[in-house]
Amino acid sequence: MHLVLEYSLAPDYLERRAALREEHLALARAAHERGELVLAGALPDPYDRALLVWTAPREAVERFATHDPYVVHGLVTGWTIRAWNVVIG
Repeated sequence: MHLVLEYSLAPDYLERRAALREEHLALARAAHERGELVLAGALPDPYDRALLVWTAPREAVERFATHDPYVVHGLVTGWTIRAWNVVIG
């Protein structure tokens, strides 16, 4: 079972992310090293969404989102967690 954390990004996301990027990436790398976070990245053209794919329990994904500096400082304007029924892969 996979979970997808989808972020809605603020219109000025690209301009504001530099100040928080290392802290955000450190949090994501730690989750990846624990085997919880599989893939993560923003969707370009336009940069209005980001997707993070997890194999962790929902509580771990929620904890990540609530502590992510992008969320805390408003670069993420909303987020959802949905189950993803992977058929291939």
